Amino acid sequence: MTLTLKDMLAAANTAVERIDTAAAQALIDDGALLLDVRDAPELERMGRADGSHHVPRGMLEFRADPASPFHDAEFRRDRAIVLYCASGGRAALAGKLLLDMGFERVFNLGGLKDWIEAGGAIDEGVDPGM
Repeated sequence: MTLTLKDMLAAANTAVERIDTAAAQALIDDGALLLDVRDAPELERMGRADGSHHVPRGMLEFRADPASPFHDAEFRRDRAIVLYCASGGRAALAGKLLLDMGFERVFNLGGLKDWIEAGGAIDEGVDPGM
């Protein structure tokens, strides 16, 4: 069977719990990794949630897998991961991928706008000319 984006999003949204900013903040306060999976130009334009760790979705498998030469030590299976992107779609897909890779506590915060609207602090965008 051929999968469509709609199919993949439906599966991801079923598998990855969507949480609000208050729940995300409680998890972060307890040591969860707040993970921004947007692309670098989006960070430059919009900034990112204060304290978040950035791994673009396209590099996620390489950073999350301990056997990869590109492994990022922030990824630990005993640590909750709270993901966000611009609107929640990529965060859901990334969360599903992490679940498939054996991470058990994975949550979708949605988009950066959800974080900001709930009063979450942001680090301002980076001036690409600097």
